[in-house]
Amino acid sequence: MRDLRTLPAKIIVAVLLVIVIYPLVWLLLGSFKTQAEFLNDPAWSLPHHWQFSNYSEAWTTGQLGTYLRNSVVAVFPALAFIVLFGTAAGFALEVMVWRGRNAILLAFLIGIMVPGQMILLPLFTTYFQLGLTGSLWPLIITYTAIGLPLTVFMMASYFRAVPREIFEAAVLDGASMFRAFFFVGFPMVRNAVFTVALVQFFFLWNDLLIALTFTNSSDLRTVQVGLLNFTGQFGQTQYGPLFAGICINVFGALALYLVLNQKIMKGLAGGAVKG
Repeated sequence: MRDLRTLPAKIIVAVLLVIVIYPLVWLLLGSFKTQAEFLNDPAWSLPHHWQFSNYSEAWTTGQLGTYLRNSVVAVFPALAFIVLFGTAAGFALEVMVWRGRNAILLAFLIGIMVPGQMILLPLFTTYFQLGLTGSLWPLIITYTAIGLPLTVFMMASYFRAVPREIFEAAVLDGASMFRAFFFVGFPMVRNAVFTVALVQFFFLWNDLLIALTFTNSSDLRTVQVGLLNFTGQFGQTQYGPLFAGICINVFGALALYLVLNQKIMKGLAGGAVKG
């Protein structure tokens, strides 16, 4: 009887697994197909001739290596700025006592609610006037600005859960606010830092609209923009190399998530503050 009661739940879970896993399997199999197989065979058919060369063509002819490099150059500096400035701001808003901090926190909350699409055109005009177009600096600056409000709010919430007596004891021992932040506060919220960094990384890495707005040449395209404009050797869309490029992007990010997620879960299970 118990098995019968749990049968509907098992069926629902199985259906959800198929919905999630099938596109990944279809994507992986498609990365090994020839152009003729894409055009003539059913979508669910297996490759007749496994084209491993699709991956090398995606990397060289499709310039996937250049696009990945641009994404790394744009995302990781912005991520470092977001984590450093966001954590410092969260510390200042929750640990330090000063007039007007609630108004500043409210301003960051308002920043979360502002759609990024509203500021793209003014930002593009500003970057053009400053002579920053034609480089990856507009992406780095915009990613940092867009990622900070949510990071500040999350880090402020995490610092709020840390007993204030810990920081008061550090100050009584002669530590400055600078040392209290870097040597006391930052290590205690490292689990939150990893979590925020992971969330922001996937948001920035998967961005298309901002990168599409500020990259005005093929040499500056990020991986998402590059895959959107992917063309083969003769200027037409080659589905095999395109799927191979998407596989490198998707499964690489998925592997990174699985590795970092395990570390985050272990850290959170250990607890930030031992009572």
